[in-house]
Amino acid sequence: MEDNLLVGDHLIVDRLAYAPAGPISKHLLPYQPVKRGDIIVFRFPVDIKQDYVKRVIGVPGDHIRIVEKQVYLNGRKIDEPYKFHKMANVDSYRDNFPGIPGRPLPGPAMDMLKNHVSNGEVVVPADHYFAMGDNRDNSEDSRYWGFVPRENIKGKPLLVYWSYEAPTENLVDFRIGHFVDLAQHFFTKTRWRRTFLLIRGYPIG
Repeated sequence: MEDNLLVGDHLIVDRLAYAPAGPISKHLLPYQPVKRGDIIVFRFPVDIKQDYVKRVIGVPGDHIRIVEKQVYLNGRKIDEPYKFHKMANVDSYRDNFPGIPGRPLPGPAMDMLKNHVSNGEVVVPADHYFAMGDNRDNSEDSRYWGFVPRENIKGKPLLVYWSYEAPTENLVDFRIGHFVDLAQHFFTKTRWRRTFLLIRGYPIG
């Protein structure tokens, strides 16, 4: 999701945003449908112990293809002011999708390519979503691991409450080195300008 979200951003997530509304709760809380352009937090379909953050590009029934890095949704080219392209080269699979992958992909991605492609477009099945990162040339997203099941979605990020420029491996593992780094560099490595930065989706389609 770089550069809109950075490694080291700590997020407040609204875990009720997409919660299923029962007969009573639906009158008390404004639950929202998952919409194109929403940024979501979800359990990674290939390893549900990991949480991912991506942008929803396609909802159930949508037809998606990519031509020369440009996304087409239901036959129409879409405007994506939030995306970044940092590589000049065009990859035959990444940038012209769907196609023949240049490396082995996990089962859900192969199932998507085998069973959910029609007339050169991926068709999003019921109760699933197609998600992509904003750093489009360097993003492990639905192109590489398939759709996001509805039940995997945990919520919607609301804001960055703290952003810290720490080594990636320490942020992931929270080893002793992470706390040493914090003690030594808390004030100099905290990205103060990102504190309380609101995270907003962008309507697509």
